Amino acid sequence: MKNQDELFDTLLTFARDDNCIRAVTMEGSKLNRNAPKDLFQDFDITFFVNNMEKYKTNDNWLDVFGKRVILQKPAEMPLFPPEDWVGKCEKLIYLMIFEDGNKIDLKIMLVNEMKFYFKLFSDSLCKILLDKDGICPSIPEPSDIDFHIQKPSNVFVDNCSNEFWWLSTYVTKGICRNELLYVIDHLNLMKKQLLTMISWKVGIETSFSLSVGKSFKYLEKYVSKETWEKIIKTYKNDTIDSIWDSLIMCCNLFQETEQFVSSKLGYKYSEYNKNVINYLKKYIPENKLEKINIL
Repeated sequence: MKNQDELFDTLLTFARDDNCIRAVTMEGSKLNRNAPKDLFQDFDITFFVNNMEKYKTNDNWLDVFGKRVILQKPAEMPLFPPEDWVGKCEKLIYLMIFEDGNKIDLKIMLVNEMKFYFKLFSDSLCKILLDKDGICPSIPEPSDIDFHIQKPSNVFVDNCSNEFWWLSTYVTKGICRNELLYVIDHLNLMKKQLLTMISWKVGIETSFSLSVGKSFKYLEKYVSKETWEKIIKTYKNDTIDSIWDSLIMCCNLFQETEQFVSSKLGYKYSEYNKNVINYLKKYIPENKLEKINIL
């Protein structure tokens, strides 16, 4: 059983003792001073090696890090197409969860692919842990600045609004057909646009100085209690009746937020809502109509 400090020491000791490993970098949330610290934070580690063949024979060499609950090798899983970067260079990828709760996301890349790595992965949350030959470039101290909410352009706000209202018609169609899984899928796509718009509002209110995290996971900290309660209510989607309520809540909240964002940034309000809501009203049950607004 290793605590996180012990696992970190094991990683570095292994890399120092292995002559094929010439450099080690770390990425991700463990370098983010603003991210909550807990056992679930994984170690995002990259080994740069001069010979990759020795690691391909079997996976037994990974045992030094602990007893695994599960191992995943994304580059070898054809059911799930890899991210675009995976096919652009030779590499090994190991995603591991251990019985002691630790998790390592490990990449192994050739030293001559280092320029590619730093072009692709060297965002502001990257740190050089080991450089045996002085081959790594100089990089700034880790921070989450590259993940701060970015000020959207007028086009981005317009595109977000257009996509939100377009998807609302699919949700409505699915509800009318009683296709619950189809509806939930498209409602979740709608909510991604809603959360994007809300994150821009947060950005405006905080001078675009922070991150709301992957999948908006820190958003609750930066919105009002009332807004958060509305967001959470949109996730009650177990019946057609509750989905109508979620759809209407999304529509009302999106309009309020887009108006704020457009006004504060000096953009023209898109007004896609007017035609689309009038279209939706043809299908929304009569007892729900009074709940939806046109702003």
